[in-house]
Amino acid sequence: MAQASPGSAQGYRIGEAARLSGVDAANIRFYEAKSLLSPRGRSMNSYRFYSESDIHQLRFIRLCRAMDMSLDEVRTLLSLDLRRKADCAAADRSLSDHLGHVRERLAELRALEKQLAALQARCQGAGDRCHIIEALHQQADAQPPGLRPAAPAKRHV
Repeated sequence: MAQASPGSAQGYRIGEAARLSGVDAANIRFYEAKSLLSPRGRSMNSYRFYSESDIHQLRFIRLCRAMDMSLDEVRTLLSLDLRRKADCAAADRSLSDHLGHVRERLAELRALEKQLAALQARCQGAGDRCHIIEALHQQADAQPPGLRPAAPAKRHV
């Protein structure tokens, strides 16, 4: 194991753990605060030390987050044991649920794409005024005063 400081047999300090895992130090602290990671120990001067297992766990978290999984989904997967059949079924359910969220988001993005394309089609840069900006103002005026804007789509992340 490469040491974070010369002669240290305790593990990696946060900067080295960040380099080895591909997760920046701020995110490592965030994952600790969210109980996704618990470093094994601290030095006398309160430096956190991370083991090879912690580095692996950080890589696992980074991979799951890159697949747009929520912290709760990551927490669920981290809690499962790859050798238990029941845990395999739980992982499958978790992934199925996440796939459903991704499909919902894709549908939202397709609708947004259509809306933006229709807006862009209103103006090709010719004319005495911009029809895109005009359309945006019209949409803004169409919303009744005092009415709260529609809540953004609920995200699972």
